[in-house]
Amino acid sequence: MNEKTLLQIAKDYGSPVYVYDAHKMEDQYNRLTAAFSKVNKLKINYAAKALTNISVLKFINKLGAGLDTVSIQEVRLGLHAGFVPEKIIYTPNGVSLEEIEEVAKLGVQINIDNLSILEQFGTKHPNTPVCIRINPHIMAGGNTNISVGHIDSKFGISIHQTPLLLRIVKNTKMTINGIHMHTGSDILDIGVFLYASEILFDVARQFEGLEFIDFGSGFKVPYKENDIETNIEELGEKLTERFHKFCKNYGKEVTLAFEPGKFIVSESGYFLTSVNAIKQTTSTVFAQIDTGFNHLIRPMLYGSQHAIENISNPNGKQRFYSVVGYICETDTFANNQRINEITEGDILAFKNAGAYCFMMASNYNSRFRPAEVLWYNNNAHLVRKREVFEDLTKNQILIDL
Repeated sequence: MNEKTLLQIAKDYGSPVYVYDAHKMEDQYNRLTAAFSKVNKLKINYAAKALTNISVLKFINKLGAGLDTVSIQEVRLGLHAGFVPEKIIYTPNGVSLEEIEEVAKLGVQINIDNLSILEQFGTKHPNTPVCIRINPHIMAGGNTNISVGHIDSKFGISIHQTPLLLRIVKNTKMTINGIHMHTGSDILDIGVFLYASEILFDVARQFEGLEFIDFGSGFKVPYKENDIETNIEELGEKLTERFHKFCKNYGKEVTLAFEPGKFIVSESGYFLTSVNAIKQTTSTVFAQIDTGFNHLIRPMLYGSQHAIENISNPNGKQRFYSVVGYICETDTFANNQRINEITEGDILAFKNAGAYCFMMASNYNSRFRPAEVLWYNNNAHLVRKREVFEDLTKNQILIDL
């Protein structure tokens, strides 16, 4: 998408506003499937938690992907968007047995990462196929908050508990049809991913009748110019070779599954904001914008860096700015970053705003959550209205005082 198109969207729908390029999503999906084109059975389950807008889910479904969910609400959103139950996998953490049973009734694939819950579910529902999430004890990911496969992680069943896991499966006579892992997000080192895959293969060999092996995702996308990203093509070549070897030794072809979220939608997203004021101090020039960490918390939560461009002045001279929000706490998006000269009223575009951005938005400071626009077939489509005051009060109950 070019600056002219983004500026027109900001003019038509106001700011702040999230914009998603459906064509970029399709490119990323096709890139991933091409990297693993030599795998006989491949399944891409889009990680809904990255972005669950119904129109986006509908488009992802149209591409042919399945859906990875972490809550019963995401499952229901997926069904509402048109995914059939058989194309949805449910991988919760720390939820009740009752929620898992409720989801199982919907006919989706269950994935369990807790020995206690596994035993309870297997005892009550031995004929319901279950996938098992393994913790490979591999530290991977760009930030401790998104590294989920290390030894102290709350996610997954430890590989060291495999004997107990096998005993539970044997005693309950439950049906295990898949093995799963997820080590973290923003994985740079393919070698780490391949090492974890060998651990998963070792666990999988101990189960008969598997239908799929799910390697999660966590592929890194570039967040700034010349940034490092996961080499999907190299990973595809090396993992495919190992996967074929596993299937041959296992005695049957199983499905290779992934759960990309950020990889598919992150680069498709732009967050458009308007500059409220320029504030000069003794050492810093602040660009104060009409948003805050209530709309984009990733820089404050993860220390993530989103490239910021002044699309109102694409050819302007660069100056150093600290871009800050309007929340009554520190909400700094960039410190002394080179940006084309900014004046009040300019539109700044945050790149890589498709994943885990709107999804983490809140009404902190009683601010409205922004609108969402999907760019599809060279047209802008409003896919979520901007909130209004009534949205802040509609679920509140005023008591008589």
